[in-house]
Amino acid sequence: MNKKCILEPEKQCIECGSCDRCDLDENNICNNCCRCLGEADYSAIEITEIILPKEVKMKWKRKKSHRNPIH
Repeated sequence: MNKKCILEPEKQCIECGSCDRCDLDENNICNNCCRCLGEADYSAIEITEIILPKEVKMKWKRKKSHRNPIH
């Protein structure tokens, strides 16, 4: 399944790495220092996806199937 680009949603993601770059210095990869957020009254980062390891996904599916047994 193709993902959409975070920076340009009308385009498909080509894994160029631009979204991982620092907003203050494009030669650096973001290290989550949050200096780019400035001194706002609040700071927020939109969470668009949560990626879980396969083991956790499988465990969750097993729990879900035990809760809703098929008769």
